[in-house]
Amino acid sequence: MVYTEELSSLQTVRQQVFQIEQGIDPDLEFDEYDPLAIHWLAYWQENPVGTVRIREYAPLTAKIERLAVIKALRGQGIATELMEIALNYARQHNYEKIIINSQVYIEPLYRKLGFLGVGEPFDEAGIPHRKMIKYLDK
Repeated sequence: MVYTEELSSLQTVRQQVFQIEQGIDPDLEFDEYDPLAIHWLAYWQENPVGTVRIREYAPLTAKIERLAVIKALRGQGIATELMEIALNYARQHNYEKIIINSQVYIEPLYRKLGFLGVGEPFDEAGIPHRKMIKYLDK
């Protein structure tokens, strides 16, 4: 998707999940990396319900961020599907390592996808997070 063409849909999902539900400051939610990242949107009944982005973090390393699914549709596999799409993109673009800063409560999802926790939890935007890493198969 082209970021500028779907900005309204991205904003709808991320504002609902991060700003309204989790209370994250709007100034922290949309950043300088958004225009540089690759974004995906999930739709249900023609409405945007989930999103994720990936961006280059370092040579051969990508960072997946801003995974969000609206509350009413969680538990339907949307987050897993979005993550699998982002991971496939990373493989196709020859990234060797993926980094995420997972909210602690969602770590089990990432573990099922092969991510390993690194270090102790830390605070990001007032929410406990843990850095997680996945090395991609060649």
